[in-house]
Amino acid sequence: MKIRAKIVGAGGYGGVGIAELLCRHPEAEIAALVDVENAGQPLGALYPHLAGTVDMPVVAPDDPTAQAPADVVFMATPDGVGMNLAPAELAKNAKVIDYSGDFRFNTAESYADYARRIGREPAHAAPDLLPKAVYGLPELHRAELAADTAVVGNPGCFAVSCILGLAPLAKSRAVRLDSLICDCKTGVSGAGKKPNASFHYPARYDNMNAYKLAGHQHVCEIERELSLLAGAQVMVTFTGQVVPVCRGIMSCLYADLVEAKTEADLLALYREFYAPSPFVRVWESAAPVGSMHVRGTNACNLVVSVDARARRARIVSYIDNLVKGQAGSALQNMNLLFGLPETAGLDRPGMYP
Repeated sequence: MKIRAKIVGAGGYGGVGIAELLCRHPEAEIAALVDVENAGQPLGALYPHLAGTVDMPVVAPDDPTAQAPADVVFMATPDGVGMNLAPAELAKNAKVIDYSGDFRFNTAESYADYARRIGREPAHAAPDLLPKAVYGLPELHRAELAADTAVVGNPGCFAVSCILGLAPLAKSRAVRLDSLICDCKTGVSGAGKKPNASFHYPARYDNMNAYKLAGHQHVCEIERELSLLAGAQVMVTFTGQVVPVCRGIMSCLYADLVEAKTEADLLALYREFYAPSPFVRVWESAAPVGSMHVRGTNACNLVVSVDARARRARIVSYIDNLVKGQAGSALQNMNLLFGLPETAGLDRPGMYP
């Protein structure tokens, strides 16, 4: 029997992203596509590249198909939706993988800090589920993503890029923990499918800008995960920027070294740390690596270098924000929850050029 997957929020980028991956998965199948819009339309009509591959119609949340039990439910929904829907799905013995920040935090207090940053009410609708949720970054929480885990909080896209880029430095305490800088650039698709005046073609073409300088919500995740690794409080200076490309994140990460290290030293550190992680690739500073080399893949490419003059580590992290930063991580989490090979349905190269 294949794993039956329900996708809630199937019409958005996150929903279609997981549909693209599930339709090629050897051990899973799509059981229902649920959305508040476009009910009755086949997903292949909304996204013609899926015509003939995913022609199942989207159904409204109150449709009997949407209410039927599934083995796993992907909540490709905005903040505040998953926390209200998850209890009913868990009662039907489904596992829930939520894309939003609803289950990325294990206490009501830490969730409230995140919620205030995005302008939401700090109260959580299902606080009893927070201690049971696992942060869905397999490279750090692989052991916790097991059969007895029912709720996964998929990480934010910037958080994936920055945490993977800085984790070996934090764990080894090779850098000053108060010196971390995350300078991050993202494509426009990170804002989602809903039209926005800021992303109208004339406003975005040939334009770059920084945003949320007062505090980006993904900082909560980055600092929490790096602090757990370091065993001490980590604070980062984070700057998010939008650049005129469709997809991809490039994070330039900096940290002051505690003692002098060579590039070879850091390459050895990173390669050992990520030896069990099939999707993290470590490159020397001269490697001709860019965002196009992870496009459409679940890979994270890490370019490692040292600024010896300033005694500073410099890591450049590349991911596809819609795959490793969203749907790919979600499928990787599903694989682990059901005891499948971590790479199932994800072991494919990208496209070039």
